[in-house]
Amino acid sequence: MNLKAARFVALFMLAMVLLTSSAYAKPVQKNRQYYEERGEIVWEVPTQDKLIALTFDDGPDPVQTPQILALLKQYDAKATFFVLGKWAEKYPDIVRQEQLQGHEIANHTYAHTYAVRSTAIGKYLKDMGAAEASIVNAGAQRPLLFRPPGGYYNDMVIQAAKQKGYTIILWSWHQDTRDWALPGVSAITKKVLNNARNGDIVLFHDKVDGRSQTIESLRKILPILKERGYEFVTVSELLAVKAREAAKEGVSSTSPRKHP
Repeated sequence: MNLKAARFVALFMLAMVLLTSSAYAKPVQKNRQYYEERGEIVWEVPTQDKLIALTFDDGPDPVQTPQILALLKQYDAKATFFVLGKWAEKYPDIVRQEQLQGHEIANHTYAHTYAVRSTAIGKYLKDMGAAEASIVNAGAQRPLLFRPPGGYYNDMVIQAAKQKGYTIILWSWHQDTRDWALPGVSAITKKVLNNARNGDIVLFHDKVDGRSQTIESLRKILPILKERGYEFVTVSELLAVKAREAAKEGVSSTSPRKHP
């Protein structure tokens, strides 16, 4: 075999190897670990300090939200409110009250818009923008955090959040109180207290159809966690603490917690 023929055979074999490898290559699994490692979604913020972030979705509500604000004030607790733009428009005074009391206001879309496969990014961006405008017009600072309704996310949502300069915040899997489903005060209370860990992001709702059980649950949860030494902070405060810890340790602040 001459040199030209040998080169041809070698190139052919290399091409076959590459084609075979690509045919059997596993697709990238876009799971929680994938998004956490890229810093695109936050579920919780493991920290050495006894800090917990309480979050409330779907408000503001003219009855439930003020009662929650009163309880938070009683226990010197700060929280993050993921508000809907349509309610921020209707109840701007409550949004201002949240802001004045030191809580964080975040974006939860204008009308609780779910991200489905058919949702165009332009439509989603418009909805996010309308919610942001409502929050700012109510007298709050421009939000930096975004929580997609229902926790539904995909690459479109992530791209939209990046374009708006938002960080996507979900919640600790072990701290989904499902208070919207009215499971009972005892169930909500046990869910939070039995699973409390440093850096948790707890999911509540400050607008629940029917008679909310969230307020009565908070009456039990807040004093007990405070007795255990926990401090209630906003999500952004939690992220800032973790970033400082990571800077000291020389590691990424987005390193995920390992799950069983």
